[in-house]
Amino acid sequence: MLYSFEDFTLDTDRRELRRGPVLVTMTPQVFDLLAYLVRNRERVVSKDDLIASIWDGRIVSESALTTSVNAARTAVGDTGEEQRLLRTLPRRGLRFVGAVREAQKPGPPIAASATTEPPAPALPLPDKPSIAVLPFANMSGDAEQDYFADGMVEEIITALSRFRWLFVIARNSSFAYKGRPVDVKQVGRELGVRYVLEGSVRKAASRLRITGQLIDASTGAHLWADRFDGTLDDVFDLQDQVATNVVSAISPHVEHAEIQRAKRKPTENLDAYDYYLHGVAAVQRITKEGANEALRLFRQAVALDPEFASAYGAGGWCYCQRKGNRWVTNPSEDIADASRFARSAVDLGTDDAGALAMGGYTLAYVARDHHAGSFFVDLALALNPNLAMAWFANAWLRIWEGKPEMAFRHFARFMRLSPLEPMMPNIHAAMACAHFVLGEYDKASSLAETVLRERPDMHGGLRFAAASHALAGRLEDAQKLMARLRRIDPELRVSDLADLTPLQQPQDLARYEEGLRKAGLPE
Repeated sequence: MLYSFEDFTLDTDRRELRRGPVLVTMTPQVFDLLAYLVRNRERVVSKDDLIASIWDGRIVSESALTTSVNAARTAVGDTGEEQRLLRTLPRRGLRFVGAVREAQKPGPPIAASATTEPPAPALPLPDKPSIAVLPFANMSGDAEQDYFADGMVEEIITALSRFRWLFVIARNSSFAYKGRPVDVKQVGRELGVRYVLEGSVRKAASRLRITGQLIDASTGAHLWADRFDGTLDDVFDLQDQVATNVVSAISPHVEHAEIQRAKRKPTENLDAYDYYLHGVAAVQRITKEGANEALRLFRQAVALDPEFASAYGAGGWCYCQRKGNRWVTNPSEDIADASRFARSAVDLGTDDAGALAMGGYTLAYVARDHHAGSFFVDLALALNPNLAMAWFANAWLRIWEGKPEMAFRHFARFMRLSPLEPMMPNIHAAMACAHFVLGEYDKASSLAETVLRERPDMHGGLRFAAASHALAGRLEDAQKLMARLRRIDPELRVSDLADLTPLQQPQDLARYEEGLRKAGLPE
């Protein structure tokens, strides 16, 4: 049986809980508890009911029961304070209060292959208009111009994201469909959106043509289509026209003044913008060479346009990537340069949520000014609550502060905005750290091991996996992971950890250092 609530799907046959396409990790006992509460949601379930059904009547302490309930709440992004889905009724028991949709899983089709997977259940639509902008086709006949078409789409996504009443899927999830034919109805189901925008970009010499069409994903009906021609000098005006027409097609009652306020040109210097687009493509490779190349390109962009806030923010993000993976050769020089990039991003990007989020995160992580960084990341979310990257940055800051429960809620928001996020290993590594802070070493090590299956040499994944295994008493596993980590980074020491993962609560840092010390990391 499939039970769907919010953006979760509980599959009792497979014994899986998924948030969108992402598998939520939990122990079998916690899964049984959650499934029992969902199945019996029409009534209050007493403590005796749970013990009889989940623990087969065995004696269970109050703390063990509370721990399991809290774990079930965490799995569905709930808390004991909020009780959005799992509500405690004093002296009576528990009840699952979320709206649930049931679906019987279909049997295997007669002619189907034994390996055929059932289609994933559709994500529920948000409570406001929702849209995904698919990668635009590059019609220039030159594969080298892919970056330009991708950059055009990213700018349109950013423009649409500024409308707070509109739910916009993040770029990375939209780009999961790049290079393959798509069924817009399937896209709507997989991303949980009502509208899909697709189109093409043709660039020839100094001329530019953008075509776009807006489709209702639930019916396949075309709501709007248009073509925009101009020169490269008009590129930002053309982006504004596309964004404006899409918004008007979704909600004809949006006042024109609001649309005008949302328009913003990131830079008037087209050469600087070209460097910026190339830099964005390079930094997404998540390699030492990619980060260094991207930083070089962002430096060229700001040299040509010293007021290009987005380029400063993206440059700061490069320094964060270098630090997190220990690719830094001169730490004091990196801190000084990163601080300059971050300060320029937040000073110049007062209305640019992306620049504020990246600049704020850089201030907190590389420049170690957590207070200022948190302020600017929060400001980014206030300006643009649809910016997935800002939720990611904010979640990390909350972990460092010792507030992992809040971080889980922010990660959940990130994953809803970007359900097909290709950088999911980064999310799982961050969630492993959050579970570590909570003292949930089994969950932390399980998530970290998931990261390492996809990225075997990820520095953070190896650290959190080794520390969690060690504190859970699995020293042999911890030592094997430490051996891998030291082959990658033989200079790493316990004394480096406070800077590498800036946990602000002394007890969190002490456990982190203890775990890696037990795993074999030298002082």
